[in-house]
Amino acid sequence: MKRIIAILGLILITHTTFAQQDPQYTHYMYNMNVVNPAYATAKESVLDLGVLYRTQWVGAVGAPKTMTAFAHMPISKKIEMGVSVITDDIGDGAKKENNFYADFAYILQFEGSHRLSFGMKAGFTNLTTNFNGFQLESGNASTDEAFNQNINAFKPSVGAGVYYFTDKYYVGLSAPNLLPTKHIEERAGINALGSEEIHLFATAGYVFQVSDMFKVKPAAMAKFAKGAPLTLDVSANVLYNNRFELGAAYRLDDSVSGLMAINATKNLKIGYAYDYTLSNLGQFNSGTHEVFLLFNLDLLGKGYDKSPRFF
Repeated sequence: MKRIIAILGLILITHTTFAQQDPQYTHYMYNMNVVNPAYATAKESVLDLGVLYRTQWVGAVGAPKTMTAFAHMPISKKIEMGVSVITDDIGDGAKKENNFYADFAYILQFEGSHRLSFGMKAGFTNLTTNFNGFQLESGNASTDEAFNQNINAFKPSVGAGVYYFTDKYYVGLSAPNLLPTKHIEERAGINALGSEEIHLFATAGYVFQVSDMFKVKPAAMAKFAKGAPLTLDVSANVLYNNRFELGAAYRLDDSVSGLMAINATKNLKIGYAYDYTLSNLGQFNSGTHEVFLLFNLDLLGKGYDKSPRFF
C-alpha cells in the first residue's frame, strides 16, 4: 500500500493547467536535444549520444524520476537527424509518461562558424497510471472517481525549435510539444484533469576565454507555460584545462545547485549536479541528484582531434 503525503498533492496525478508538467533539468545545456529539436553540432560523421538521469526531491514519497536519452548526427552539411526519449515517473509508477521522438534539423551556414538551425520533432507520448493499492490521506483511492480507473493512452506529439550557434555561444527558442492534451477527460461530474499545456523554452549560453587554462561558461534557460509562473534557470561553470568543470546554478524561487563535469576522454563526458530546495517543499526532501553521460562516436574512424563539447 502506498500512502501519499502532502508533497504529492502538489506534484501527482491531477497536474492541472495551473502547473508545469514538462520535466526540468539542471544540466539542460548538455541535454539540449530533448529541449530543442533544432539543436545541432554540425560535426561531420560524428554520432553524438547522451543519457541523463534525474531523481528529484529525494526522500519524498512518490517524487519524480526522469531519464532522457538521445542520439543525433549530421546527414549532410545542412541536415542533422536524431532520436530522443524521455521517461518521467511520478509516484513510483502511479503516473508514468514515455515520450518518443524523431528529430530533424536544417542548418543554414553563415560567415565563419555562425549557423542558424530550424528543427522539428515528431513522435508520440504514452501515458500510464497505476492506482492499484493506492491510499490517500483522506481515504481509499477506490472511492475517489479521479483515482479509480487506470489509464494507458497514446497521444501524438509534434515540436519545433530554432537554434543560432557558433563555436562560442548559442541562443535557442523551442516548444517540444505543440499539441496540448487532456489526459483524463470529463466524466461522472469530474472536471478534466491532467491537462497539458504548450511549454516554451528560451535558452542561451556563452564561453568566455579567461586564460589559456580557464574558460567561464554562463548559461540560462527560461520556461513558459499557460497558467504557470515563469521558470528561470541561470548557471555559470568554470572549465579548467578543457577537462575539469565546476559551477553553480540558481532556479528562481526554487533551488540552488552545484554542478561538476569531467572530460574523461576525448569522446566521453561525465557530469553530476545536486539541487538544494529553497521552497517550502524543502521540508519534505533532501535534495535532487542528476547525472549525465555524453559520448561522441567517430563513424569514419579518422581519429579526429576536436575541441571539447561546450554545450
